[in-house]
Amino acid sequence: MRDMEKMKKIRKSFVVGLIFGAMLLLACVAIVNLGSSYSGKQEKPAKYIFLFIGDGMGASHVAVTESWLSYLEGEKGFEQLSFTEFPVLGMAMTYSADRNVTCSSAAGTAISCGEKTNNGMLGINPAGDTLTSIAKILKERGYKIGIMSSVPVNHATPAAFYGHNTSRHDYYGITEEIPASGYEFLAGSGFVDYAGKEGDRLGSEELLESEGYTVCFGNEEYQEAIENGAEHIVLCQKAYKGESAPTYIVQTDPESTIESEDMMKKCLDFLGEDSPFFIMYEQGEIDWAAHANKTMPMIESVQKLDDAVKVAVEFYKRHPKETLIIVTADHETGGVALGAESWKEVNIGWDILDSALVAGHAGDLDEKANKALNDSAYIGWTTHGHTGSPVPVYAIGAGSERFAGRFDNTDIKGKILAE
Repeated sequence: MRDMEKMKKIRKSFVVGLIFGAMLLLACVAIVNLGSSYSGKQEKPAKYIFLFIGDGMGASHVAVTESWLSYLEGEKGFEQLSFTEFPVLGMAMTYSADRNVTCSSAAGTAISCGEKTNNGMLGINPAGDTLTSIAKILKERGYKIGIMSSVPVNHATPAAFYGHNTSRHDYYGITEEIPASGYEFLAGSGFVDYAGKEGDRLGSEELLESEGYTVCFGNEEYQEAIENGAEHIVLCQKAYKGESAPTYIVQTDPESTIESEDMMKKCLDFLGEDSPFFIMYEQGEIDWAAHANKTMPMIESVQKLDDAVKVAVEFYKRHPKETLIIVTADHETGGVALGAESWKEVNIGWDILDSALVAGHAGDLDEKANKALNDSAYIGWTTHGHTGSPVPVYAIGAGSERFAGRFDNTDIKGKILAE
């Protein structure tokens, strides 16, 4: 009897041990899976990738814009832009290889190529070695590529995704690199140094078309190119056909200008959905307005960025498991702040703009009116240059969890590639 009772106890202990061991194994598997999910590891990048760069856009630029939108609704607070509703929020450091305060070419290179370089350099490291951009890597993996900007195609940020130069200001040399990229769709206001710095070189349109690209200025030429079956397109604003485009534009003829929303739609239509794609869109005038400490043009530019993001969000809703959207900045410009003179509630001074101006183009404010607006609304600017502040990173979609927390701007490339 004693032996039987012993055997029963042993069997019971053995069964309990098996159950406990199985539970422990399941718990370990769950922890491993949770860790993998948290770290965002996946076998490959998202099929459809959107990267938006608000040139010069810090967290305060976004806050000031949302304050303005709330004012228009007659509310206190911050009416949200589409991308501030994204579930993932991170923070990227922006210093360059040789400065605490970066320039756009160094920051663009860091984001695109995943390595720091000196201010003024583009697509190369400080030693002069050529770097490979994320767009080039994805192109080689079968992705179609769209590189767009509201400023010239050969300006620092878009050029960081295809160009390699010791000087970001060698605009014509940068243009000459476009054909080697093989990217399907590029767009911007036009070209800086259209025919070289001295105006004695082959025009950018002829240069690119001799290498197999179709260059379109405005909607009519674009439609004609589509009808003719163009495979590689550079789309520019009609106003800058045959001439150099200014570095930044804020106000253009609304009847002939291709706005950010329409530009994004054209890119999506051109690339299609059959193949994976990577699209980078830059809103460049945010930086220009912030350099000039002009509040309303800055706000309008942030809104234009949001218009382009909304198009991507609608695409995401159709492909939520295959799409990744990131919205960030190359650096912060102007050191803007939405403040108050005391802890007591103050009246936000947006009402300095009369109804006619609100209905029209707020960028028309002259220097005196701009200062009055800033003073009335308690908006302060600390510099006319860039700052070393970190910039926000907003993300949604496949692999977006990797963009939470603080990281360096050089990490963005690897996070997109799921490395």
